[in-house]
Amino acid sequence: MKYAVGVLLCLTLAGAAMARPPQSSLRPVARGEVVGGQVVPPQVQAREEARPETLGVTQEAAPKKKRTFWQSLRPNKRPREVEQKARQKEAARRKGAVCGDRDIQGVAIGPVPGKLPGCGVAQAVRVSSISGVALSTHSVMDCTTAKAMKRWVETGMKPAVKRRGGGVAKIKVAAHYACRTRNKQPGSKISEHGRGRAIDISAFHLRDGSTITVLDGWKDRKDGKILRKMHGAACGPFGTVLGPNANRFHLDHFHFDTARYRSGSYCR
Repeated sequence: MKYAVGVLLCLTLAGAAMARPPQSSLRPVARGEVVGGQVVPPQVQAREEARPETLGVTQEAAPKKKRTFWQSLRPNKRPREVEQKARQKEAARRKGAVCGDRDIQGVAIGPVPGKLPGCGVAQAVRVSSISGVALSTHSVMDCTTAKAMKRWVETGMKPAVKRRGGGVAKIKVAAHYACRTRNKQPGSKISEHGRGRAIDISAFHLRDGSTITVLDGWKDRKDGKILRKMHGAACGPFGTVLGPNANRFHLDHFHFDTARYRSGSYCR
C-alpha cells in the first residue's frame, strides 16, 4: 500500500514538472561556412561581409551618402582662400571708411581753410567712392553731404539706371569743394561749394563702357527718362537740386547741395 502511494506521488510531481514551459527557447547553434578547409564562425563571417573590400568596392570608391533636405539648405563651406580674401577686403573697407560709414570710402582731411570770408570746411573728407561706385575725382565735402550722396546713389541713381550697361561704374564729378561765389559771378554770395556742401555731376560711366551725359542725354528719349528720375530722386536728400531746366549755368550738369530752407528742398 505504501509502495503504491509513493509511486502515485512520484508520477504527480513528474507531470507537474513536465507541464512547466522552459524559461528560454532552445535554438539551434548556427554553423559557420567552410572556407579554405576551415570553419568560419558566423560572427566573423558577418563582419567580413560588411566590409566594402569583400564586395569588390574600395573605401574610396564607395558611393557618397545623399544629403538630406535640411542638409541641402546649409551652404557649403567656403575655401580658406576665399574667406581670407573676403576678410582682407572687409578690413580694407573698414580702414578706408569715412564719416563712420563703410559704404563711404575716402580719407579724413580735417579742417579746410577758405581764402574768402565764408569759405572753408570744419571737418572735411575726401571721398573716393560711395556704395561701390567710384567718383572720377576724389571730392572734398563734409560728412552731411557725403551721407546725402550715399542716400541718393542707393535710392535714386541706381534704381534709375537699373541694369542698363551693367550699372554705374563711375560718377563724373564736374566740381566739388571750391572757394568761390555762386556760378562764379563777381559780387555774388559764397557758393555752397565753398562750404564743402555741394557737388556737381556731369555724367555717368556704365560698366559696359557706355556713358550717359547730362548735356546730351537730358533731351534724349531714353537717357532723358533716366536722368529725370535721378534729378527727382535727389529732392529730399539734398536741399538744392539744379539741372538743365534751372538756368544756362546748369545745362551740362546736376548741382546738388545740402543747404536747407524753411520751405523745403529747392529743385529745378
